[in-house]
Amino acid sequence: MSSNKRFTKDFTLQEPICDEGIEKALEILKSGKLHRYNVDPGEQGETALLEEEFAAYMGKKYCLACASCGSAMYLALKSAGVRPGDKVLCNAYTLAPVPGAIENAGAAIELVDIIDDYTIDLTDLETKAAAPDTKYFMLSHMRGHITNMDRLMEICHAHGLVLIEDCAHTMGAFWDKKKSGSFGKAACFSTQTYKHMNSGEGGLLVTDDPDLIAQSIIYSGSYMLYERHTARPDMDVFESLKTQVPNYSCRMDNLRAALLRPQLKRLDIQCDRWNKRYLTLEQGLNKIKGITCPPRNPKENYVGSSIQFSLVNQDEETIQTFLGGCLDQGVELKWFGNKEPVGFTSAYSSWKYFGELPYLHNTRRILAVMCDMRIPLTFTLDDCKFIIKIIADVAKTVLK
Repeated sequence: MSSNKRFTKDFTLQEPICDEGIEKALEILKSGKLHRYNVDPGEQGETALLEEEFAAYMGKKYCLACASCGSAMYLALKSAGVRPGDKVLCNAYTLAPVPGAIENAGAAIELVDIIDDYTIDLTDLETKAAAPDTKYFMLSHMRGHITNMDRLMEICHAHGLVLIEDCAHTMGAFWDKKKSGSFGKAACFSTQTYKHMNSGEGGLLVTDDPDLIAQSIIYSGSYMLYERHTARPDMDVFESLKTQVPNYSCRMDNLRAALLRPQLKRLDIQCDRWNKRYLTLEQGLNKIKGITCPPRNPKENYVGSSIQFSLVNQDEETIQTFLGGCLDQGVELKWFGNKEPVGFTSAYSSWKYFGELPYLHNTRRILAVMCDMRIPLTFTLDDCKFIIKIIADVAKTVLK
């Protein structure tokens, strides 16, 4: 912990890539074999090995490594059968790549409201799922908050919804001892720098559906080299698809896979480290007057790589003053109530590209007072306590 009054650590600085990953990356750079299909006869490249290992970690049959989580979501939607004009349900509280993937598939987006614990409103979901033209649902476990998956799956089964999970923030998390990403027809994970494994950019798609993964592999840009995938179904599944599915060039390369494989070995350890920091911050925030972190369901075994809290009953001017006061002391908080998108943060009201926007009262009300903070593993527990002290001091002088 810094002895200065101002917090001086960087909220965007991640831990370095481990030596094993760096050494393997250098080996690949020296060989020139960065492309996933540039392997010797009988050799498994780093990307194919990563797919095998992540499928095993998730307890799924198949895995595809992609250029990003956004591209993985797009491929999952296309391979699940989404066609231009189809309606896809989606959380109103999510990040821009999620509706972006739906729009990229040519689908119509229908947003679903949220509730005070930042998860999807299951009552609103059930109402919208009952519409006869609704078949697909992209569930975003936004910022690692997992809804009641028991009830959600009841709704999906009752209305025949095809569920695709966006698990960009829940890699390593569980609902009632079942891994996040194990519930839907497919699930997509991110390995972008600020996620639970870091390759700069990258995504992983998992499924048990042989037709979905075969289509995704061809969509991803396998040419006729899909045999070199080893986390795939039998080759005969590809026969009827190989001339019908276009190539979108969404592959991951061997260099990024080499960085990720050692991180996967330590993922559960890293998740535990995040949760210790999260718990320290959560306990501290809930002691500050005017601030609340909504309680989490006991069945939710989350990964606290970021933390969200609400500034109860505060107006915009007060919130802006609070954010500025924290930033002056080195504590960088994001706010989902901004009228314009800022950095990685945007509210659904700024996604004007998909037509007339609904007025979702609860989502607007909740996001208007929600703050968001990254928890890099470069922060110690003492750093977390120092951050709480700064937030408490600012809150004491600013919040009403």
